[in-house]
Amino acid sequence: MTATVIDGRAIAARMTAEVAQEAAALAQAGWEPRLVSISVGDVAAAELYVRNQRRQAEAAGVAFEARNYPETISLEQLTGVLAGLNADPRVNGIIIQRPLPAHIPVKALQKAVHPLKDVEGMHPASIGNIVYNDLALGPCTAVAAVEILKTLPLKVEGLDVCVIGHSEIVGKPIAFLMMGLGATVTVCHHMTRQVAVHSRAADAVFVAVGKPGLVTGNMLKPGAALIDIGINRVEGRTVGDADYDSCAEVAGWITPVPGGVGPVTVAVLLKNAVLATRMQRDHYSAAFAAAV
Repeated sequence: MTATVIDGRAIAARMTAEVAQEAAALAQAGWEPRLVSISVGDVAAAELYVRNQRRQAEAAGVAFEARNYPETISLEQLTGVLAGLNADPRVNGIIIQRPLPAHIPVKALQKAVHPLKDVEGMHPASIGNIVYNDLALGPCTAVAAVEILKTLPLKVEGLDVCVIGHSEIVGKPIAFLMMGLGATVTVCHHMTRQVAVHSRAADAVFVAVGKPGLVTGNMLKPGAALIDIGINRVEGRTVGDADYDSCAEVAGWITPVPGGVGPVTVAVLLKNAVLATRMQRDHYSAAFAAAV
């Protein structure tokens, strides 16, 4: 068996085309979606992400502004910057680029972004809504991984799913999203005794750990879908968390790294930007109507 390679770039292109239509309609009504990217200190590590986000945003009709602040900026000052962006009706989404200096905890900034402008889906309110099966601005990578699975000819209701990795922004949201769709979900983490026992029983496996080669072909049920979310650098190459060659011999479908979850994640970010713009338009319209 040779797995069908899932083309994340093609999925992202379809999503981006839909986003472009919605962005154009909003712009025509005076609500052009606008994102502001925040980075701190040396931007070399985040520069590629920012460049890709800008290129794809502008291609989809979403305005993009990159702001960089000195490494010496304090948490209080940066929180003040975010408060200003929260209050600015011309700004519809805020992106916090990583890495950040040690004295600025990323969670503090994520909490400081208003939930209506949380296009990354990292605010506690955004993630908490998933528990109630009320997905609005969800965490981009988790939503992208689930969207990829939904493109496959698999019946999600009752599907046995194994999620390897339980981070707050990827593994756990994927588990809740899949449960919301009717799947039966097992979550494995660093204290799980026999990960392979769980993964071999699953119809679909998501892996997001940051450990190259963690999942091998003998850990998969023949014909299962493997969604590899890991991004690692090994000997100058970008690889995922799965041993691609051995997994491709067993899986029914597999995402490549790069070219799998990554492009779809950016497309979800842009989709969130359009949704956030629409939500803010409705919010301001309701507030105006109440005031007159």
